[in-house]
Parts: sequence; C-alpha cells; structure tokens
Amino acid sequence: MSKRVLVVEDEEHILEGLVLNLELEGYDVTTATDGEEAVDRFKQERFDVIVLDVMLPKMDGFAVCETIRLENRQVPILFLTAKDGGQDRVQGLKIGADDYLTKPFNLEEFLLRVNKLVERTTSRSEPEQRSVYSFGPNEVNFSSFQIKTHDGQSKQITAREAKLLQLLINHKDEVVSREQILEKVWGYDVFPSTRTIDNFILNFRKYFEENPRKPKFFHSVRGVGYRFTTG
Repeated sequence: MSKRVLVVEDEEHILEGLVLNLELEGYDVTTATDGEEAVDRFKQERFDVIVLDVMLPKMDGFAVCETIRLENRQVPILFLTAKDGGQDRVQGLKIGADDYLTKPFNLEEFLLRVNKLVERTTSRSEPEQRSVYSFGPNEVNFSSFQIKTHDGQSKQITAREAKLLQLLINHKDEVVSREQILEKVWGYDVFPSTRTIDNFILNFRKYFEENPRKPKFFHSVRGVGYRFTTG
C-alpha cells in the first residue's frame, strides 16, 4: 500500500514540484494551500508523513503543527521554511516537528528526509509506549484518558479535557491565552463561551490540586488566560 503524504504549501510552483517528485517515488499525495485546509485534511484522513510550510495563509505552520500534536503525537512532520533563523528552527522542533528544511532546498535531500521519516515510523516493531505525564502526585495518560488524582484516585477524563491539559503542559510556565485555547482545543470555527474554559480549569483543580482554592499547578492570569506550573 502506498504511503500517504499531506503536503501543505501555498506557493503553486513549489507545491507542483513536490507533488510530482513524491508521486514519482510512489507516494499517495494530498495537498492543502492554507493552514485551515491543512487541519481539515488532517482530521478527515490518515497520513504517514506531513510536509508543512511555515508561512501559510489563515493559520501559520507553527499553529497547524501544534493543533496536530494535540491530536496525534506520532505522525512525522517535516517543516519547510523560507526563514533561515535558528529561532524558527528551535520553535518548530519545540512544538513537535521532526525535521526542518530551509528553502531553497535540494529535491533529492527533501525526498531522502521524507523517506527517512516514513521508515522510522513504519520500522517500529512494537507500538509506542503510552504517553504519560506526571506532576506532583498526579498522573495523566494521554492515550487512555486516565488520570490519577492528588488523592490517588483513578478517573476517566474526556478527549477535550485531555487536549486542554496537553496544551497547558506543552506551554509549561507560559501564559496560554483564552483565544489560543479556544482556537486550538475547540477549533478555529467554534467559539464557546470563555466560561466553558473556566469550568474545565475548575475541574482540573478538583482533580489535581490538594487545595483548589490555593492552586499550585493551574493558575488563572486575570484578563489573559491560564498558566500551568510544576512548582
């Protein structure tokens, strides 16, 4: 069965060249030309690797990568960018990219990198260990949506609770705005009341805080959003 690639690129001549060369290598290629379309494609189909431009209309590549990583931590992501700044490379890798190529790039090198990412994923003989995160006496299993609370109880949380936890943990010690949360956890076209987020945070405090009135892990930043810390 052909390996499936999602190519996200808004420059038509680059997109056509990438698609042609990937198809010659035997890949089944799906394309998107803006960030919102990329997220839609990702949610509708399964891919073996994602090739993602950074500078995109509607939603940049970093936001797309972060949205994908809240849903799927395994699919390889290769960033393409016209920027040669080290900070962009660090940011991309920090939010979950697997590799990075700066434009203009050699097509042969591009194909080799894509092949390596696909091989690395398909060569795993055993399923990847469950992704478990611990803080204080608490534990979150992002594969099973099981948590261990501050008093040692096991509970099941919802997929959306898990996504919000993942976002806050990924940005540990940083303030995550309500707008970021609504976009990345609820979706760019769905905007519930910010009171909904408040209720989720209250639940997290009940689960994970010894004293919910004096939180150690989940902090509100008045007028901005929320911050997760571990001490």
